[in-house]
Amino acid sequence: MQNQFLVLFLLLGFTSIFAQGKGKIILNDTLKSETIDPLRPAKAAFYSAVLPGLGQIYNKKYWKLPLVYGAIGTSAYLYIDNQKNYNIYRDEYKNRLEGKKSDSEFLAGLSESQLITAQKGYQRNRDLSALFMIGFYVLNIIDANVDAALSQFNVNENLVFRPSLISNDLTSKNNFGFAMNYSF
Repeated sequence: MQNQFLVLFLLLGFTSIFAQGKGKIILNDTLKSETIDPLRPAKAAFYSAVLPGLGQIYNKKYWKLPLVYGAIGTSAYLYIDNQKNYNIYRDEYKNRLEGKKSDSEFLAGLSESQLITAQKGYQRNRDLSALFMIGFYVLNIIDANVDAALSQFNVNENLVFRPSLISNDLTSKNNFGFAMNYSF
C-alpha cells in the first residue's frame, strides 16, 4: 500500500513538474528605478506658503495657478469692498451722533437703526471674506503638499485595478467582478 502511494505521489509530482512550461529568460532587467525625493512634499508646501501658487509651479501643475489666484484674489477683493462699505456706514453713523449733516442723499434717508444694521452686515461679510482668504491660502499649501506626495507613486499600466468579466465553469454563467493585476 505504501509503495503504491509513493509511486502515485512520484508520478503526480513528475507530471506537475513537466507541465510547467518553459518560460523565456530575461537577460536584461527592464525595470527602471526612479529616485524618490522624501522632501518633495515639504518643499512644495514651503514654496506655496512663501508665495501662493509657487508650490503648484514646483509640481508642474500650471493649470491650478489661476484657481489659486482667483480664489484668494476674489476673497481679497470682497474683503476690501466690504471694509470700504463698512467705513462709509460707520462714518455716517458717527457723524449723526455728532450732529453733522450727511453729504449723500441716500445715507441721509436712512435711520440710525438701518445704519447699524448695514454696518453689522458689512462687518460680517468682511470677516467671512477674511476667513475664506485664509482658508484658500491654507488649501493652496495642502494641495501643493498632497500633489507632490502623490506624484511619486507608480501609476503605470503594469499595476491595474479594473472591472472584469469572470466565467464560472460550474454554472456556465459570467460573473462580474474586479481584478487587480500586476505585470512583471
